[in-house]
Amino acid sequence: MKSFLFRFGLVLAVLVVVNLLSSFLFFRVDLTQEGRYTLSEGTENLLANLDDDVHVNVYLTGNLPPGFKRLETSIRETLAEFQARTSQTLTYRFIDPTANPNEKQRTEFQTQLLQKGLTPTNLNFSSEGSQRTERLIYPWAIVSYKGRELPVLLLRGNRSSSSEEQLNQSIENVEYELASAIRRLTVREKKVLGVAVTYTDVEPLRLSDLLATLQEFYKIELIDLQASRDLVGLDGLIVPKPDRPFSEADKYKLDQFVVNGGRALFFVDGLKIDSVGREGTYAQPLDLNLNDLFFRWGFRVNNDIIKDLSCAFIPLNVGNMGDKPNVQLLPWRFFPLINNFGNSPIVRNLDAIYSRFTSTLDTVQAPGIVKTPLLMSSQYTKILKAPALVSYNEARQQPDPRTYDSGVQLIACLLEGRFQSLYTNRILPGDPRAATFKAQNQDAKIVICSDGDLLINDINYRTNTPYPLGYERFSKNTFANKDFVVNAVNYLLDDNGIITARTRQVTLRPLDKIRLREDRLSWQLLNLVGPVVLIGFVGVAWQFARRRKYA
Repeated sequence: MKSFLFRFGLVLAVLVVVNLLSSFLFFRVDLTQEGRYTLSEGTENLLANLDDDVHVNVYLTGNLPPGFKRLETSIRETLAEFQARTSQTLTYRFIDPTANPNEKQRTEFQTQLLQKGLTPTNLNFSSEGSQRTERLIYPWAIVSYKGRELPVLLLRGNRSSSSEEQLNQSIENVEYELASAIRRLTVREKKVLGVAVTYTDVEPLRLSDLLATLQEFYKIELIDLQASRDLVGLDGLIVPKPDRPFSEADKYKLDQFVVNGGRALFFVDGLKIDSVGREGTYAQPLDLNLNDLFFRWGFRVNNDIIKDLSCAFIPLNVGNMGDKPNVQLLPWRFFPLINNFGNSPIVRNLDAIYSRFTSTLDTVQAPGIVKTPLLMSSQYTKILKAPALVSYNEARQQPDPRTYDSGVQLIACLLEGRFQSLYTNRILPGDPRAATFKAQNQDAKIVICSDGDLLINDINYRTNTPYPLGYERFSKNTFANKDFVVNAVNYLLDDNGIITARTRQVTLRPLDKIRLREDRLSWQLLNLVGPVVLIGFVGVAWQFARRRKYA
């Protein structure tokens, strides 16, 4: 009896000590191969610094097919991880917008969601008995903080992938999408992002959608390089579609900004196209007086243009139908659709990108610089050297795929490291710039893209309002241009590193459907009868052992 009381007391004491320690020490063990339940360091830092309550309403729940059920489960598990690291500062709730049996109340609630920008998805799937079921789902969440709300789209992926792969990509992006929304709502001190507008004729309205999005993260300043003494005070700089040569003084400012650890994004063209006619216009080389600077940094924008069989469409009059023109959408190889990406969190799981009059990009040797390809063309390309004939009538011609043999071409690249100044050994001691000149100073990052139009939105001239960046008004598709630019800026400027959450990989492990159909009965019997047999076997073995011991 004393031995039993001692063992009982010892077990009780261990349980009390473990519970006391668990109230002070927090740890969780992730046993999955992909680290599925391990948050990125940037997300953990973000959650640890929350100064007020955050609430998340998720509307993807209810009677869902298995693939979407996996997405719902991933969202629920991710939010549980968020909550575990915020000491209940973060709360969440799952709401099915279609579950209310009162039709009037259900319609009013769905209308409210629609007004907030939460557009439903019409889903068709096979339910039990192979019956086709159609229903609306809302793959959205709303993050609330201090009276502010932000909608979050949770169903994202590359539309060229299969539906199963798109759902898997969405699962991989759950942490980033939710953490990014929380960051947008909780950011206290915004970094300064400059936009160099001195050497471009792009009107501000055509940059408005991108700048409005970036303003949620950063303080935006339009920079006149000629009027600025230097670029000190800027954390990042965007150079959008320059179309005339930079002065040596302004080129020196760019050089020193990058050498001193600045972050910069250049969207530049290799050719200048003033206008395009039906019969054709010759695109001429564009001299920005930046070739030597770019070459020193490790890349070169070529004076050429890409024709790609993977391309967008343009409307073209192909003749008359009766007394009316016959306008059809035809593929135009001068507008490549970019769906070939490198290995970087900037472009992981990104949808296709819409580009116009894109040049090729080459990398050259630069000591200490790490280069990561971001955007690439398809393998079916043709390169036209300047002067290149650009004609609308080219869309009416049937291309010969055998002539599109230039292979995959680099369009955008990330460069990281300590950049060498172009002006090394050029600044004399008596030069006023000598006091602040640096030949090589701090680690910097650059994103270079050889398409100046990639970050420019179209305009609805009837209402004089901008279309979303990436919206193609002829096909009415919205491509991932804005996602690419925003991801690139966040990668360059976000010290917390939330963008690294995009590197998460969840491996698909599909079952063999043929074997599953053939061996269905065997697996059902194993799952139903197996546990009962196992328990019976353990019981018999236990009784046999007791009889041998106490007989």
